Amino acid sequence: MNRLQESISGRGGGPGRGRGPAAKAKNQKAALKRIWSYLKKQRISVISVILLVIVTSVLNILGPFMIGFIIDHYILPLDIKGTIRMAVLLAAVFIASSLLTWLQTFIMIRASLKTIQNLRLELFEKLQLLPIPYFDQKQQGDLMSRMTNDIDNLNFALSQSVIQIVSSILSLVGTALAMLYLNWVLAVVTLFVVPLIVWSTKQIIKRSSVNYRNRQRDLGNLNGYIEETISNSEIVTLFGREQQTIERFKEANERLRHSAMQSEIVSGLLGPTNNLINNLGQGIIIGVGAVMAVHSLVTVGVITSFLTYARQFFRPINQLSNLLNTFQSAIAGAERVFEVLDERIEIMISPNSLPRKPLEGNVEFRNVCFEYVKNQPVLKNISFKARAGEVVALVGPTGSGKTTIVQLLSRFYDATSGEILIDGKNIQYYSLEHLRDSIGVVLQDTYLFSGTVRENIRFGKLDATDEEVEKAAKIAYAHSFIKYLPNQYETMIESGGKNLSQGQRQLIAIARAILKDPDILILDEATSNVDTMTEVHIQKGLNNLMKGRTSFVIAHRLKTIENADQILVIKEGKIVEQGNHDSLMALDGFYAKLQKEYYQGAEI
Repeated sequence: MNRLQESISGRGGGPGRGRGPAAKAKNQKAALKRIWSYLKKQRISVISVILLVIVTSVLNILGPFMIGFIIDHYILPLDIKGTIRMAVLLAAVFIASSLLTWLQTFIMIRASLKTIQNLRLELFEKLQLLPIPYFDQKQQGDLMSRMTNDIDNLNFALSQSVIQIVSSILSLVGTALAMLYLNWVLAVVTLFVVPLIVWSTKQIIKRSSVNYRNRQRDLGNLNGYIEETISNSEIVTLFGREQQTIERFKEANERLRHSAMQSEIVSGLLGPTNNLINNLGQGIIIGVGAVMAVHSLVTVGVITSFLTYARQFFRPINQLSNLLNTFQSAIAGAERVFEVLDERIEIMISPNSLPRKPLEGNVEFRNVCFEYVKNQPVLKNISFKARAGEVVALVGPTGSGKTTIVQLLSRFYDATSGEILIDGKNIQYYSLEHLRDSIGVVLQDTYLFSGTVRENIRFGKLDATDEEVEKAAKIAYAHSFIKYLPNQYETMIESGGKNLSQGQRQLIAIARAILKDPDILILDEATSNVDTMTEVHIQKGLNNLMKGRTSFVIAHRLKTIENADQILVIKEGKIVEQGNHDSLMALDGFYAKLQKEYYQGAEI
């Protein structure tokens, strides 16, 4: 059962207990510093790019100077041969600049992609180590959006950042020095508009950063809703809720459109505003230069060079402004990625854990209470003992807390209060790796991944031989249908097992648990999705599997648990009755009522 259905039915995982969202980056500088910590791992590439940018910047500064020099010393004096010679040299400068620009872009993109590859790998690894309560709080689609859209935005920014930052700074400094060298009056006139550009850029960036965060949030929510509706398409169709689903999508889509429009409108002001200021600066240069030329204070070649330098001077300022604008989206995405990376993980192996050895299987719950949400108790003072090798059945209405009990035993969640012991030791003293390797679980709704039948069964024990896999399948009575598949054990299974029936998927999941050969076995409605005849065969295999190991069985088909060593009757988070089948029937209480309703065909 997926998390959407679990939340509806009241079974399984609810919202995580006592965990708020991770703190966002406190400021943009901190986020940029953290982004840089990933990029600087590609030191050789970054240094190479910086060196290439320096050479390219020198060539770009040299070009306008040569243009003015050619006009004053070759074109105006009508020196044709000298003009051609200098034009060829100028063309060589421009060609070299273009080739080096391509090379630095290539190196930077490669370094950026490597950085993003490492970041995406780190994020995926983190997702594998996060506790179950974290996923109860998050939409799967939102997490996928962080893995794809948010990281892609960061990739786009990184691939341009180092080049543009270094190039812009060098161009600004070099161009300013060249202009001062040519004519300090025109240089001062050019620099006059810089404070205006800086002020306008700061105002626009300040307003657009909030909009970019809102856009990334709404995009994640939309992706989460898409994933949720697609994965539950059968439920939507079954209840005829297509139109309502479309309406909800329209609302989420409209929120994304609105926040995206707000971010683009504000950030879109940056280019036109700076262009207006740039053109204003060019006009001032032409006006002042014309007056100075009339009075023979400057040559035509110098004015021409200045106009080119002015464009070059304003261009890096615009690039830095646009880079900051681009980084608003990247930072918004990076913050969402860092939120996940900053979450506390489950420590699978602790140096203080008990020595690893096979578990005997003695289980005890002592006054265990649990809350998914604070002040909303799900389990209330649960206490019982299960001796090694016993079969313990959990029965009760849906939402009574049966699945929660076995989830606490597996430490998917930790008890709010009380103790859970295995072989007399609190389960928190066992490493999670040891604990979960020692417990086998078969859920009501299992999951099969894309791969062969053999690979899906072998997931229970990765080093199992083919013979062990097939033996487990035979015990689970899965072999009887696998041998009729097109390629038997090498038949490819689609994601989620869509090309198999529900019962066939359940059989493979049971074979997977059998192959694991756990010390403690948990069967959560393990035979609920198979027909009665198949259930009889599976039950025989499960009975063989349960011999010698402690087993916890959750079942609505009460017939399957009548031979359990003890039965815990759960109602509203409490154990209301406890005993074996005969003693509970003699008690003529809630269990007896469930049995009567079951055999009368009522839905329990």
